[in-house]
Amino acid sequence: MKKTVVYITTLFLLANGICFAGNIKKENKAMTNKKIVQTAGRNSLGTFAPEFAHFNDDVLFGENWNNKDLTLKTRSLITVIALMSQGITDSSLKYHLQNAKNNGITKEEIAAAITHTAFYAGWPKAWATFNLAKEVWIDDTVVSTEKEKYAKTIMFPIGEPNTAYAKYFIGQSYLAPVSTKQVKIFNVTFEPKCRNNWHIHHAKSGGGQMLIAVGGRGYYQEWGKEPIEMNPGDVINIPANVKHWHGAAPDSWFSHLAVEIDGVETSNEWLEQVTDKEYNKLK
Repeated sequence: MKKTVVYITTLFLLANGICFAGNIKKENKAMTNKKIVQTAGRNSLGTFAPEFAHFNDDVLFGENWNNKDLTLKTRSLITVIALMSQGITDSSLKYHLQNAKNNGITKEEIAAAITHTAFYAGWPKAWATFNLAKEVWIDDTVVSTEKEKYAKTIMFPIGEPNTAYAKYFIGQSYLAPVSTKQVKIFNVTFEPKCRNNWHIHHAKSGGGQMLIAVGGRGYYQEWGKEPIEMNPGDVINIPANVKHWHGAAPDSWFSHLAVEIDGVETSNEWLEQVTDKEYNKLK
């Protein structure tokens, strides 16, 4: 926490053109970063200002955000504090607050960071930033409580947020390894309304996946077929090369064991999202 406070204070001074003396230790390079790919510039300004779009997508978010000297969590925090200290509290700050949350900043950490910066940047800026942060972290307390309640109903751990595959899910999912030897088995937990994208487990021979429901209520659906409701004890055998999705019911948490079936030349192909129109037909 002490290192974080130093980062925040230093960033505020830099953002306001205040010189300082001191040494800031470089963050551990061993901390891993996921690849950042940005297209907002080209999507919004690609034809109007292609050079600016290039700098935004390829340099700012491409080269800079993918530099490994700082973790994405630290970069997100620095960005939020830089915007707050300059009084920029519009949609761009809310975007970066959401980005900070996605990169691991907790409600307690962002509250402490804003509070600390308020003494340097000013109370009105802190109030404006807190109002946006409350919208981003609005469900954290409730979700934590509901998650704890649900965890007591299943025999397998819920695990950690499934950040590695978050872009293939709508809503929050969690992943807990049950077995990583012989047969790979993972407990996948979905918050209410969470589901993964349509996807295919490809294999030249063998392959596919088995789902064993262990908690809550969810659904499985193959392309062109009706959804199948899943409850604890239900088993779904998914052949290779079949397009499908699975996830929680709208009003329930859901957990299933995902059992990977050995095969030849196996791979996963992630496809389009399950639209709200499709999903809202479920009960």
